Amino acid sequence: MGKLQSKISFHSTKYRADGSVEKTGPGRGVQQHNPVHADAVTSVAALKADLCVSGGKDKSVAVCNWRSGAVLRRFVGHEHEVTKVTCDSNRIFSASRDKTVMMWELHGTSGPSQHFPGHDLVVTGLAVSPDATQLCTGSRDNTVCKWDVETGGCLGRAAVSRNLVTHLCWVPGEPYVIQTSEDKTVKTWDSRELRVAQTFPGKQHIQTCCDVSQDGRYVLSSSSGFAGEGCEATLWDLRQTRSRVREYKGHFQTTTSCVFLPRGPALAPSIATSSYDSKVKVWDQDTAACLATACLEGAGPLASLAVCDSSTLLCATFNSGIHLLQMRNGANLELEELAVF
Repeated sequence: MGKLQSKISFHSTKYRADGSVEKTGPGRGVQQHNPVHADAVTSVAALKADLCVSGGKDKSVAVCNWRSGAVLRRFVGHEHEVTKVTCDSNRIFSASRDKTVMMWELHGTSGPSQHFPGHDLVVTGLAVSPDATQLCTGSRDNTVCKWDVETGGCLGRAAVSRNLVTHLCWVPGEPYVIQTSEDKTVKTWDSRELRVAQTFPGKQHIQTCCDVSQDGRYVLSSSSGFAGEGCEATLWDLRQTRSRVREYKGHFQTTTSCVFLPRGPALAPSIATSSYDSKVKVWDQDTAACLATACLEGAGPLASLAVCDSSTLLCATFNSGIHLLQMRNGANLELEELAVF
C-alpha cells in the first residue's frame, strides 16, 4: 500500500480564483499513489509532522504519510462506515455509523485501546479537549456526550430536541465546544456543565461543519444547499452572537467542510471550503473574496478538509481518495494539485 504506481500524469494543474486552469509541462506531475481506502473517504485530519489520519466507507481508519502516500497503520474494528476521525498527538478517535466511538494508539496494538459506547444512532461529531483528557461526541440521536479519555467513562450526556449533530470542534484553550446541527443553528456548549451556553441565529439551511480560529475569536460554519441556494460558509464572532460577521458565497452545492488557514502564501487571513460541487475554494477572511479555486474533476462530492501546514491542504473525496493540494503565491494565489492517494 502507498507505493507509487507506474502511471503518473505528467501535467501539473493549477487553479486560479476565477476557476481558470493552467497546465504546466512535463517533469512536475500529479502523483497517483495506490488508494488508501477501498471506497469513499469520509473524513481526514492532520495528525503530526507529515502524517494524516482518514476514515472511509470501507470501515477502516488509516494513518498515512501525506508526502509519500504510504500507509503506515490501518485500524479495523467498526462494523459500518467511519463517519468522522480526529486525533491528538499520539491517539486517534473514530466515529461510525455503527453508533460507536473508538480510540486507537498510534504506536500501540492494532486493536482499539478504548471504546465509548452510548449513542443510539450514527455518531457524527468528535472533538478532543485541548489538554487531551476529555472527548466530546455528538450524534443524530440529538445528544452530546462527554467522556474521560483514559477510563472511557461517560462524564455527562445532554439531549436537545431536534439537535441532529453534524460536527463538533473544541475552542482552543477554553472549556467550550462548537457544534453544528441539522436544525440550521450553530451552538456553543460549556463542557464543564455540558449545557448550551449560546445559540447563534439560525440559518436557512443545515449547518454541516464548523471550525474555530486558533485565537479562539471566530467560528466558521458551512451550509447545505443546491444550485447555489445556500451552499455558503459563514464567519461568526464568538464575542458577539446575535449577528454573523461575513458570508462566503460561490459554491453551487452543499459546502461540506470549512477550515481556518494558518498564515502562509495568502498573506491575508484566509479560510478554505470544500463542496459537493467537487471544488475547493480559498477565501480572503476579511473581504470574502475568492482567492483560488481547485476543481477536482472526477472526484465526486468532496467530504472533508484538513490543514497540514501553512500551504498544504488535504481533501477527502467520495470517488478518488485523498487529494494533496498546495497553495502557491505568485501574481495570484494558486491551488496546485500535487498527489492523490
